[in-house]
Amino acid sequence: MRTDVERALVVTAHPDDVDFGAAGTVAAWTAAGIEVTYCICTSGDAGGYDNTPRAAMGPLREAEQRAAAAAVGVRDVRFLRYPDGRLTPSIELRRDISREIRRVRPHRVLTQSPEIYWSRLGVSHPDHRAAGEAALAAVYPDARNPFAHPELLADEGLEAWTVGELWVMGAPDERIDHAVDVTDTFDRKIAALREHRSQTSHMDDLESRLRGMTRRWAQRFDFPGNRLAEAFQVITIG
Repeated sequence: MRTDVERALVVTAHPDDVDFGAAGTVAAWTAAGIEVTYCICTSGDAGGYDNTPRAAMGPLREAEQRAAAAAVGVRDVRFLRYPDGRLTPSIELRRDISREIRRVRPHRVLTQSPEIYWSRLGVSHPDHRAAGEAALAAVYPDARNPFAHPELLADEGLEAWTVGELWVMGAPDERIDHAVDVTDTFDRKIAALREHRSQTSHMDDLESRLRGMTRRWAQRFDFPGNRLAEAFQVITIG
């Protein structure tokens, strides 16, 4: 793992995705002084479990995500506002994520897996896979190539930027090669998820379920005692 990371960009499909998959890790990063920015591709307007009017759902979930981000030390949250449930890894999405990479100039990007995780299919929502595929293309080759999306440089003055490290959450088990101890930040992860009231207020077992999952990852990576962990596929990019 790189030890010189100062800035990180998180790219996900929906509000709450990062909090289910990596909020403990993000809290550890911000506590270590890493500046983290969120780029959320949709506003989650197709989500929810109650009678909230559809027109109100997107703004509500954006507000929830900002509050959840604050719970783990993230202040910069950006929404691309693509339609929820219809996300594709289009050239336009690749361009828009490349824009955020060039703006933020992160040393590390965290995103979702573009692969199908057959044993936990809920992780592989089509929007998740689309966000992951587009983010991967933005990391390599788009954002680093000054001739890709030339309008970003010509019209917006955004110079090419090379990301050195890609972290993938929700990857199939055989891809997972790194775990982060989140024992000390687990409570902040739960606090972040509780801010997503439109998505989690009906989950009476939320904390116990996530505690069990993070404990299993810690055991798989031979962490001592009753530690908790979040796990990722990490790719170093030359």
